[in-house]
Amino acid sequence: MRRKKLKIKNFMLVIVFLLLVLGVIVGVKLLKGKSLGNETLEEIITDFKDMELSKVEDYAKKNKLELSVTYEYNEVKKDTVIKSELEEDKLKIVVSKGELDKEVFKEKKVNELGKVPIMMYHGIVDTTDNKYTGGNVDKDGYNRTSKAFKEDLEFYYKKGYRMIRLKDYIDGVVDVELGYSPIILTFDDGNANNFKVIGKDENGNLEFDPNSAIGILESFKKEHPDMNVTAIFFLNSGLCNQPKYNEDIMKWLIKNGYDIGNHTTNHSDFTKISETKTVEVVGKMYQELERIIPNDYVKILALPFGSPYKKSHANYKYILKGNYNGYEYETEAALRVGWESEVSPFDKTFDKTFLKRCRAYDNNGSDFDIEMNFKLLDKNRFISDGDKNIITVPLENEEKLGETKIEVVTY
Repeated sequence: MRRKKLKIKNFMLVIVFLLLVLGVIVGVKLLKGKSLGNETLEEIITDFKDMELSKVEDYAKKNKLELSVTYEYNEVKKDTVIKSELEEDKLKIVVSKGELDKEVFKEKKVNELGKVPIMMYHGIVDTTDNKYTGGNVDKDGYNRTSKAFKEDLEFYYKKGYRMIRLKDYIDGVVDVELGYSPIILTFDDGNANNFKVIGKDENGNLEFDPNSAIGILESFKKEHPDMNVTAIFFLNSGLCNQPKYNEDIMKWLIKNGYDIGNHTTNHSDFTKISETKTVEVVGKMYQELERIIPNDYVKILALPFGSPYKKSHANYKYILKGNYNGYEYETEAALRVGWESEVSPFDKTFDKTFLKRCRAYDNNGSDFDIEMNFKLLDKNRFISDGDKNIITVPLENEEKLGETKIEVVTY
C-alpha cells in the first residue's frame, strides 16, 4: 500500500513538472507571438521587407521597439523597406531612397570634391561699441561682436551651409542634406565669453549668457533645427576660464553635441620652444582633458599662432606624437591659423594634420575675410549628394579623388 502511494506521488510530481515545462513553452510562444491584428511578431518580421516605412514606424511605436533607420539608393520604391533585422527590442531597417537620379545631381550641382570652410573664431563679445570694420572687436578681427556672430550664422544658413563636426570631416563622414554644403565652426583659447555661465537653474542645470557663443548657438539650434548646430572649442590650461564652472561646462558641451580639443597648456608658439617643451605643452593638455572628460575629447590640436608654419619644422613631429612623463599621446589632426577654405576630405591632396581655416572677420571683401571666402566658395564648394555612404563627383573632377573605400558615383 505504501509503495502504491509512493508511485502515485512520483507520478503526480512528473505530471506537475511536465505541466510547468509546457507552461513555459506556451508562455514563450505567446511572447514571441505578440500580435498586430491577425499577424504574429514572427510573421511581421518576415513581412518587413517591401513594407512602407510609415507602417513599420507605427508598429515599432505600438510594440515599444527601438527603431534604427538607414537609407540607401535602390530600385525599390522610395520609403520602402529593403532589409530588416530584429534583436530583442531593437529593430534595424534599411529603407530605399529610390533610384539614383543623376539628373538631380546635375540640377543641384553636386560636387563632393569641392572646398569646405573651417571657420576660425576666438572671442564673442557682447558690445556695440566697436570702432573697427564690420563686426570686428579688435584691429585684426580675431574677436567678433555677439550681433555679428548672430549675423554670421544666418548668413551661413541662407547660403545653404549646414554644420558638421570637425571629427566627422577628417573621418570623411559628411552627413549633409542633398544640395547643401558642410561648414565647420572652431573656437580657440577657451574665452569665458564663449560659454559665459550666469548661474544654475532650480534643477542644477547651467544657464548661459544668451549673448555668449553657446547662448547664441543654442538659440540658433532651436530656430533652425535643420542646421545641425555644433562646434569645437580648443582649450588651454585655463579651460573655460570660469574656475567655478570649468568642468561642468566641459561636460555640458560634450553632452549637448559640441567637441573639445587641444590648444596647448599655455598657448605656446612652437617656433620659440624646445622639443622637450613641445611634448610638455601638448601632452600635459591632453592629460588634463583625459582627467575631466575621459575618452570624450577629440585628439585634434589647433596650433597657437598657426606655428610652426611648415610641417618640416623640428617640433612638428612632437605635436603629432610624443610621450610626456610616461603619458603617450597621438594627435589625429592639426589646424592652422588659416585664410581660406580647405579641400574635401576625399581630395587626394587632403592632409588632416595641417588643415587651413578661414578667419571669421570683416575686411570689406578682401584679404580672405568672410565675404571674400564665400565668394570664392560659390565657384567651387562641396555640395552634398545627401548620402554619407556615397561620394558623388562630376566626371571632370574625378582625377582629384583620393583612395577611398566608399562607393563613388560620377555624372
